[in-house]
Amino acid sequence: MIPSILPTYNRAPLSFVKGEGSWLIEADGRRFLDLGAGIAVNALGHAHPKLVAALTEQAGKLWHTSNLYHIPAQQALADKLVEHSFADTVFFTNSGTESCELAVKMARKYWYEKNAPERVEIIAFHGSFHGRSSAGIAAAGSEKMTKGFGPLLPGFKHLDWGDLEGLKGAIDSRTAAVLLEPVQGEGGIRPMADHDLRALRQICDEAGILLIFDEVQCGMGRTGRLFAHEWAGVTPDIMMVAKGIGGGFPLGAVLATEAAAVAMTAGSHGSTYGGNPLACAVGCAVMDEVTAPGFLETVNTRASQLQQKLGGLVEAYPEVFAELRGSGLMLGLKCVAPNTDVLQACYEAGLITVPAGDNVIRLLPPLTLSEDEVTEAVSRLDHAARAIKDRL
Repeated sequence: MIPSILPTYNRAPLSFVKGEGSWLIEADGRRFLDLGAGIAVNALGHAHPKLVAALTEQAGKLWHTSNLYHIPAQQALADKLVEHSFADTVFFTNSGTESCELAVKMARKYWYEKNAPERVEIIAFHGSFHGRSSAGIAAAGSEKMTKGFGPLLPGFKHLDWGDLEGLKGAIDSRTAAVLLEPVQGEGGIRPMADHDLRALRQICDEAGILLIFDEVQCGMGRTGRLFAHEWAGVTPDIMMVAKGIGGGFPLGAVLATEAAAVAMTAGSHGSTYGGNPLACAVGCAVMDEVTAPGFLETVNTRASQLQQKLGGLVEAYPEVFAELRGSGLMLGLKCVAPNTDVLQACYEAGLITVPAGDNVIRLLPPLTLSEDEVTEAVSRLDHAARAIKDRL
C-alpha cells in the first residue's frame, strides 16, 4: 500500500522539531550542528530574529493578493536586488525550478522578438542541476533525472564541464544562450575558474548570444560575494536565484538586464504566488542582512577558517577524503570512502552534511556560522572520519 506521502525521497531517519541558529534539534532531543542549511536555503540560520519579526509583522497584515495588484514588499525587494546587482528588472517565483522555466522562456522569447525564431537552443553542461521541471531536467541532461520522463523538452545541447573550446564549436545559427552554474552544486561543488567565466562571457559576446547564470545554490552570499560571478568581474544577461534569498521561506527570482528582458511584456509570463507579501517581506530582511556592512567580510573570514581546518582534515584522513573543493561557505569534500558512509558517520557524530555527485559531501552551513561552531564542526567531522577509518 502506497504511503500517504508519495515515496519519492530517500529520507534520513531524522525528524527535526526546532532550529536555533546553526543547530537543529531532533524529536528525541539530540542536537545536530547544521552544515546543510536545508541545502543552502537557511542562509541566516534557523529562527533568525529579524526574519521571524519580518514574517510575523507581515502575517498580521496581509498574506496574499495575487499579481493582479501592486505588492509594496515586492517592489521593495526588486529595488534592493537591482541596486545590488547587474540587473535592471526582476520577476519573482517560488523556487529555483520556476526560475529556470522563466529563464529559458525569456531567452527564447528574446530571439523570437528579434525575428530569429530559429534561435531556440540553449547550451548547458554535464553535471549541472537546474531543477526538476521539464525544462530543468532537459537542461541538465542527466540520465538519472530524465529516464522515464520522455519525450524531453527539445532545444538543449550538453558539453563537458569547462569545455570552452567545445563551446565555440557548438554555437551555431540556432543558439540562443549558454546556461551554467558558476559553482556546480549537485554536480559535486565544482567551481568554474574566474578566467574561464571571463572567457565564457567573451565567447557569448562575440557570438551575440545570451549568457544565463544559475545562482540558485551559489548566490546570496554563499561564496563570500552577494553573487558568485562577482569574483570573476563578469555579469550575465539573465540570472536565476532562489534558496538563500528567502532564508527558508519559499522564494525565487529571475534577474535580467533591460535588453535581455525586452520581450517579456504583459501576459508573457505569470505566477499566482510569486512575489507574495509574506515571501517578499522575508526576502527584504534577508537582503538587508546580507548586504549590511561587514556581513560578507565575516562570511569570508569564517570560510577561510573552515577551509584551513578542513584542509588539515583531508591530510589527516587520506583513506576517507581525497580533496577539498569549493568557494566561500559552499564547500565539498570529495570522498575516497562512499560518500553515503561518510554522511551516515556524520549523522552519528551529530553533524548534518549533504550528499552530491562525484562522491562528494557538501558543507553548506548558515552564513552566520560562528568561529566556535567552525571548530566544533571540524571536531565532529574528525570524529566521523575516524569512525570510517576504523571500519576499513
